[in-house]
This record gives sequence, C-alpha cells and structure tokens, in this order.
Amino acid sequence: MKNVMKKTKSFKKNIGEGHRKRLRERFLQSGLDGFLDYEIIELLLTLGTPRKDCKQPAKEAILKFKGLSGVLGSTIDQLQEVNGIGPSNAFGIKLFQSISERYSKEKIEPKILLDSPKLVFEYLREKIGREQKEHFIILCFDTRNNLIVNEVSVGTLNASLIHPREVFGLAILRHASHVIVAHNHPSGDPKPSKEDIATTKRLVDAGKILGISVADHIVVSKDEYVSLKEDGFIT
Repeated sequence: MKNVMKKTKSFKKNIGEGHRKRLRERFLQSGLDGFLDYEIIELLLTLGTPRKDCKQPAKEAILKFKGLSGVLGSTIDQLQEVNGIGPSNAFGIKLFQSISERYSKEKIEPKILLDSPKLVFEYLREKIGREQKEHFIILCFDTRNNLIVNEVSVGTLNASLIHPREVFGLAILRHASHVIVAHNHPSGDPKPSKEDIATTKRLVDAGKILGISVADHIVVSKDEYVSLKEDGFIT
C-alpha cells in the first residue's frame, strides 16, 4: 500500500514538473504570445513555488481580481486571500509588476514627447494609476514639449498640497515652458470632482500670471483617464 502511495505521489509530481517545463519552453520559444491570462499568472507563481501545482490558484486569482491587470495590481495581502497563494509564490507576481514598472519608466526617457492626453496617461498609469492613495504629479516641459522633470506628492488632494506656489515653484526652477498636472482616483472612476475643476481653474489663472501655461489636468485610474483639456475646462 505504501509503495502504491509513493508511486501515485511520484506520478503527480512528474506530471506537475512536466507541465511547468512545457510552460517555460513555450515562453522561451515565443514569449507570451498565445498564453492565456491565467497561464501567465501560473508561470509567475512557479517562481516562488518549488513543486506545488499553480494552475488552480492562478485561475482563481484571475477570477477574483477580474483579469491580468487586476492580479498584477493587487497587494501581497490581497493575493494571499486566494487559496494556494502565500507570501512565497506571490513573490513572482510582485517581482514581475515591479520590473514592468521599472522598465516602463526607463523606456520613457525624460526627452520623450508626451504630446497627447493618451500618451500622458500611459506614462502616468505606471507611476500613479494603481496606487491605493491619492498622488498628485507635476510634469514640466520645455518649449519643444520634451518632458524635463516630474515630481510626485502623496496625500489627500487639497488646497495645501496643490497650492500654485508648489506647482509653479518647480516649473520656475527648471525653466519650464508649460506644465501638465495630474492626480489619480484610487476608486477607479476618473471622473473629475467639483474640487478638481475648481483647482484646475485656479492653477490655470496662476499660470497665466507667471507665463507658464497649464496644458492639461489629467485624472487617472489604472484603466481610464479624463483630460480636463479635452472636456473643455482648460482653454
């Protein structure tokens, strides 16, 4: 009986190892092309799981967090709410997310053109789109519309955090031609509030006095954005 049990465990182990090997070979041959979302998560979970089957936890994570981006944007504690995911195998997911964010930041060099709200959103999504707290960011541009500096503040979006003095102080120091300001909505709904609109108008007026225009105010979430320029609040 003991021999049968040992053979059964060995058989399951070989199946699991073979499946992992095939997943990794597929990735090495053609990258993530053809991978389903849960297979990507499964592959990441194996980085911190020596032998355990990761397919079912991966499927449950995709279902719970509503897709690949939801899983990648989850915290370690949230990931561990999924049966079969612990701190060790959640490591692979968070490592991949951090590497992706670092790569995105380095790929968008300071001299790249961010000349549309959509491009700005793609840049900001990696910086603040998935944050669980409100972040306010100032992007300063030169006369050729090259990004020359950005600065992030963390905290509740209020008058003290985004006083014109704080916004334009950085722009003046870096001799910026214009700025784009932005903040995230952790709720996931990027619709601007009345306070967002009032703040935008105050910054626009201050910028006119200083000769540094506010080109846009963009509200971002992890998947969507709203441009106050496109919506007619900045003229």
